[in-house]
This record gives sequence, C-alpha cells and structure tokens, in this order.
Amino acid sequence: MKKVAVISAILEGPEQCSRDFNAVLSDYKNIIKGRMGIPFEEENIGVVSITVLGTLDEINSLTGRLGNIPNVLVKTAISKKEIL
Repeated sequence: MKKVAVISAILEGPEQCSRDFNAVLSDYKNIIKGRMGIPFEEENIGVVSITVLGTLDEINSLTGRLGNIPNVLVKTAISKKEIL
C-alpha cells in the first residue's frame, strides 16, 4: 500500500549540503511527485518541500537518508489514507 507524504527540509548552509541532498533525491525520483524550494540567501538557509507517493518503507528510507546529511533538518507528514 502506498501513502502520500510531505517531507519538509531545512538546509543550513545549502552550499555545503545541497549536492548530497539532490543526489539522495535523484535516487528516489520514482516516488517524488513535486518539489518546491525557497532560498533564504541572506540567512544562508534553504527550505525545501517534497511531495511523495510511496510505501512507508520508501518514505522512511528517503527521510532517513536526508536526515543523515549534515546540516539538513527533516520532518515528514504521512497521510493515514492508503492508496492502491
């Protein structure tokens, strides 16, 4: 069963972590349905929102890998509704 989830990420010092962040996202491109990024250049922070449709294992794997990147903070909201 699949679920819809929104992954929110804050990149503190995006110039140092965006390459690793984008590399992880490319590994999960099959479950990513949308992505929005907002740079806060003066604050040296990037905010990214990613909408995914995948199994709980896929969502948790993606979230875990993103959260293990230094200077990346991640939170995830997962729908209760299951999608066939």
